[in-house]
Amino acid sequence: MKIFQQPLLLKERKRGFHLITTEIIQALPQISEIKTGVCQVFIQHTSASLTINENADPTVRRDFEMYFNKVVPENDPDYMHDDEGPDDMPAHLKAALLDCSVTIPVRNGRLALGTWQGVYLCEHRNQGRQRNLVITAWGE
Repeated sequence: MKIFQQPLLLKERKRGFHLITTEIIQALPQISEIKTGVCQVFIQHTSASLTINENADPTVRRDFEMYFNKVVPENDPDYMHDDEGPDDMPAHLKAALLDCSVTIPVRNGRLALGTWQGVYLCEHRNQGRQRNLVITAWGE
């Protein structure tokens, strides 16, 4: 079995849902050595998250942002944790609703995503930050 791991530092992005599939593939070219396996992408933050969804129509990403802002609004007077501003607790809640990692099958040296699937960085802070990912792939 082969195991590869690579950190990836993502540039700052504004709040929203951003496709990062290409950056993941470029960061771990050793995936091409795996015929059958798995790739996990993990984000080392609690105010951003990862998900897999539609990769073609940008309105999907805008609708995701609109929906999560309705479900988890800023300035809720019941929030106790607001040390870093009104988007602090909402960012943590949005990250909890999504996830901190995605797992993708690897087939014939490539991520086995569906035709219309891509990996999103979900940036939940108003002022985006650089984000650290750890990409791990293993298989035969």
